This record gives sequence, structure tokens and C-alpha cells, in this order.
Amino acid sequence: MISPELLAQVRRIEIMTGRLVTETLAGEYLSVFKGRGMEFAEVREYVPGDDVRTIDWNVTARTGRPHVRQYAEERELTVAIACDLSGSQFFGTSTRLKKEVSAELSAVLALSALHNNDKAGLFVFTEDVEEYIPPKKGRRHVLHLIREVLAYQPRRHGTRIGRSLETMVKVLKRRCILFLISDFRDAGGKEVRPAGTCGTTDTAGADFEGPLRLAALKHDVIPVVVSDPREAALPALGAFLDLEDPESGRRMLVDAAAPALLNRHQRAESERLLRLEDFFRRSGLDFIRISTDRPYLDPLIRFFRQRARRLRR
Repeated sequence: MISPELLAQVRRIEIMTGRLVTETLAGEYLSVFKGRGMEFAEVREYVPGDDVRTIDWNVTARTGRPHVRQYAEERELTVAIACDLSGSQFFGTSTRLKKEVSAELSAVLALSALHNNDKAGLFVFTEDVEEYIPPKKGRRHVLHLIREVLAYQPRRHGTRIGRSLETMVKVLKRRCILFLISDFRDAGGKEVRPAGTCGTTDTAGADFEGPLRLAALKHDVIPVVVSDPREAALPALGAFLDLEDPESGRRMLVDAAAPALLNRHQRAESERLLRLEDFFRRSGLDFIRISTDRPYLDPLIRFFRQRARRLRR
């Protein structure tokens, strides 16, 4: 049963994100994602002026008359949204949790696909893919995706992006646009060391780089990094903080009266994000940075426009 509160939340997100898509993002989306290329349409007899490179020699030999192959632009795309719902996504110190921001982003991307008559599908993952909704078209289907992201209760708390990507690549038979929404706090199956704040798992041993590169060979993978400002800057409260990592369950006391410790934590988090972005750039991946305390529309538009400029070169 779907609660009235959940239905109201889905409706609110549909109205809000639908307006953004219609008024702002639809044209940006179309300018970047134009389809997979040319699709075979039919064979017809050769007429003077046709490009000889399009001659179908098999049909020509069979009929005794030259025939050419005709192609049409293949516009329809498949958009797959992979949403991380591990323990660290249930953290947020501004007005929303990272999970809620991820749900709205999923809605924007799914509605953009709907607006352009593309298919949209959903993966929910933690330590592996826990839920998969195959790509389809239609408003009812998109609302189902939004409900699933909002209502899903994950069975596990950890994050294994590499293993999840391997499952996704096996499931997705045709090339698609894969938006990978996560905070990219991944222990890679190795020992998790709390980094000093809720949900800030150390990613020194993360093992998703190889699977992510392999996935990008088959699909157009777009990482979307969701963060919260408190993950980088602990409050200087002048007292000890009792913190718990929501993925490992480990707890630790942090001296919030020690400026050196707070500065060291902030520097470590900044370096983590810089390493992550450097990996994306070296792998040739376009990425999007989203923060829970800022509107996500500007980073989305900036991503679409930067990619459109790069594709025009």
C-alpha cells in the first residue's frame, strides 16, 4: 500500500521537476543527447546520384540489379538512472537528506527522457543492485520510478559501486545513457575507517575505478556526485562529538574543540573530492557535482551546456 504522504511527495516532485524540465532543461537535454546514430531503414534500387558506398552487394547479386541501403536517424534513447541508497545517503544537515536530493535528480532525468520520448529505467544499489525497473516510456512508468526511489528500504547499508556496475553492465544489453548518482563513499569491500563525521567513509581502498572505466566503454556513463556541506566542515562546538558511520555502524568521539583536527578533516575531504574528479577527467567522463544546500538546477544546466560545447568542437 502506498501512503497518502508518499503520494503527496511524489506529486510535489512531479510538479516541481516537471516545470523545470518543461521550462529549462528539455532543450538542453535534446542538444546533448540526439540519439545513437543511423539505423537501417530499407533497401531500394539504385538511381543515378546515389552514393556507391551504400550499395548492398548481397541484394544486388541476388536480384541482378544494383540496390542501395537507406538509413534513418535513430532518435530514441534509453536513459538508465542508478541511484545509491546506501547508509551514507540518509544523511543531511541542511533542509534535505542526500537521498531526497537524489530522488529529485532522478525525477528530473526521468521526466527529461519522457519529454523527449525516450525510455527511462532505474537501478537502486547499495553493496550490489537491489532493485531494477527496466526502461519503458510513459508518465505512469516515470511516477513509478520516483515512488521507488522515495519509498525503497535498502536491505544493506554499505556501498560497492564496482560490484553494482558489473551487475548493471550485464543487465543492460544495448548502449544507454547511465546516470550514476552517489556520494562515491565506497570502501571497496576493504576495512572501513571512519573519517570523522557521519557518512564519511574513507575511500582509500575504493575498487570502482576499473568497473567504471569498463562500463564507460559500453555506455555513456555520467557520474553525479551528491554531497553535504557538513561532511567537509565539522562544527567547532568546543566539545566532543559522538559520531556514527551509518554504513559500518562504527562510532567514534571527535574533539570539536581542536582546530587542527577539524582542519585536517576538512583537508582530507577536499583531497578525496579532488582525487575523485581527477579520476573522472582522466577517464574522459563528464560529471556533475551536487550539494544538498544548493539548488541542483544550475549544475545540471552547466553540465548540459559544457557537454554541448565540447560535442560541437
